[in-house]
Amino acid sequence: MRRRRPLTLHRHRVRTARWLLLPTLGLLAAVAAWPLARTAGLAFTDATLGSPASGRWVGLYNFAALAADPAWWEAVVNTLRFAALSVSLELGLGLGVALVLRRAFPGNSVLRAVVLLPWAIPNVVSARMWAWMAHDVYGVLNDLLLRAHLIAQPVPWLADAGTALAVIVTADVWKTTPFVALLLLAGLQAIPAGLYEAARVDGAGPWRCFRHVTLPLLRPAIAVALVFRLLDALRVFDVVYVLTGSSHTTATVSVYARQQLIDFQDFGYGSAASLAIFLLVAMGAVAVITGLRVRLEAP
Repeated sequence: MRRRRPLTLHRHRVRTARWLLLPTLGLLAAVAAWPLARTAGLAFTDATLGSPASGRWVGLYNFAALAADPAWWEAVVNTLRFAALSVSLELGLGLGVALVLRRAFPGNSVLRAVVLLPWAIPNVVSARMWAWMAHDVYGVLNDLLLRAHLIAQPVPWLADAGTALAVIVTADVWKTTPFVALLLLAGLQAIPAGLYEAARVDGAGPWRCFRHVTLPLLRPAIAVALVFRLLDALRVFDVVYVLTGSSHTTATVSVYARQQLIDFQDFGYGSAASLAIFLLVAMGAVAVITGLRVRLEAP
């Protein structure tokens, strides 16, 4: 009788990890699999909001119409522009905040709690607050700029595409930078202090310590923050919809899909747009994770 080979430590850890992940994967499948399958099924029909179950099979017609719709591609461009601006600003500001919070000084614990306050505010409440701040008549932003004589008359921030995007990005950066800072702060605190002492003994200054010690060891935390924020930015809905509604000049792909599903009551076409959003986010996630894995594993 052939004897079993004993499990190595690595194989034992992998098997244990799979068993521990099984309940989470099962829960995700139960919560997400059916809605995704239902959306995929409706995307190939002409179902409407009034009769979603009586839709006829139309094949790839909805996807062909989606590819030919200029409003869809404008929403894709708006989404990519928003994601690029917001994620890059949040990573840069979050890293700066994390570097400050890592230092020991009086009131550090209080400052950490204060920094996290914007992240604790619900998205809709935060967006509504920024909408009032950017109001052309009652907004505090125009009031401050007028008092400082930086503008001659109130600016309708949310009426122009360029300024509206700036307000949307600012609101999202203000809301989410604390989350990025928290992730990066955890990564900074995991770096051994002895590495900095050794670098200073070798004559490295603050910039060289940051470049050759902090950044290389912080890459895994930056990768996690980047993936989380990029996935959220590609499917952003609430802050855009609260600030500018369904305006095509700022509408993202999620706002576009909501308009087709609810306003136009076209379940088939709206489901095709929703499925396209899922594929867009999935491809973005795969591209980022693959790129980061190659970068992190490179010698």
